Amino acid sequence: MKFVLLIVALPLLAAPPQGQDVRELDLSSRLGVLPESGKFVDPDYYIWCGSAMRGDDGKYHLYYSRWPRRLGHYAWVTHSEIAHAVGDSPVGPFRHLGVALKARGKEFWDGLCTHNPTILRIGAKYYLYYMGNRGDGVEMTTLNWTHRNQQRIGVAVAESPNGPWQRFDQPVLDVSSDREAADSLMTSNPSVARRPGGGVLMIYKAVGQKRPLPFGGPVVHLTATAESPTGPFVKQNKPIFLAAGVDFPAEDPFVWFDYTAQRYYAVVKDNAGHFTKAGKSLALWESADGLDWKLGKNALVSRTELRMPDGSVRKVNSLERPQLIFNAAGEPVALLAAVDEDAKRGHSYNVQIPILPR
Repeated sequence: MKFVLLIVALPLLAAPPQGQDVRELDLSSRLGVLPESGKFVDPDYYIWCGSAMRGDDGKYHLYYSRWPRRLGHYAWVTHSEIAHAVGDSPVGPFRHLGVALKARGKEFWDGLCTHNPTILRIGAKYYLYYMGNRGDGVEMTTLNWTHRNQQRIGVAVAESPNGPWQRFDQPVLDVSSDREAADSLMTSNPSVARRPGGGVLMIYKAVGQKRPLPFGGPVVHLTATAESPTGPFVKQNKPIFLAAGVDFPAEDPFVWFDYTAQRYYAVVKDNAGHFTKAGKSLALWESADGLDWKLGKNALVSRTELRMPDGSVRKVNSLERPQLIFNAAGEPVALLAAVDEDAKRGHSYNVQIPILPR
């Protein structure tokens, strides 16, 4: 089957009301206590990469990566699949419904692993962006570099949040053929937002080949735009979220356009406090056009910790893959993130942290 280009009309959304008070976004001050329902745990699976939205059925649909716990943390790159859960609230509880994007064979570019979901609705269609790969299928206690370097970005399309999902025979964003390009080795971690004038913006993780293989590098983030959510995408080839002298400062961006503030925002994992000065953390960036970015005024979104109902603060090893859930007015109501509690990474789960009103 050939890749099919779907042309979708993208209506302009309303401008903010005249005289609207546009304040600097401060997510850190609005993060609430993690309720018990806000932990999405499966004892038999690692859970990672949650992305969710509200459907017309009034339910919240969560798409997440999972792989068998018995295989260990690094099996994400060889055995991850994207599953689907549903809940009545943005903070859960969620219940597993099934697997949205299954393994479909090593003859496909995404045939052995699907990971990094991010869900976007445009008009009557749902677009599930993700990373897919293939390789030798060998489970390892360390990272399988064959699979890591086969990562590419795809999109699946459905008319319902419950699927079925149409997958394509080619990635929606492949590596660049120029060996000197910043994304000549692999592309992954897509985040996609509607552009206010129509079309979509993608921010993605890219690895080139200027550093020794198999790691390659540097690891950067790039932008690409398209008139249709299924592409073709035009790459800007200009790295963003940079820190001087650092080859891998950031990861896991989540991007959206705020129609009140009339700007793009992104929540990004700060790998070592290069931007927040708070160690491994989540950082806020902003942009007028989605292509040129600067650190937000209230840069620190969250340290690697969770506020618990008993008033305690629980330190965790990782708070990664941030995503937001929005209400009908476009206001964020929950922060999603993947958690592992200690450096052994023996298990992981997703959290849904309430975001309090302004």
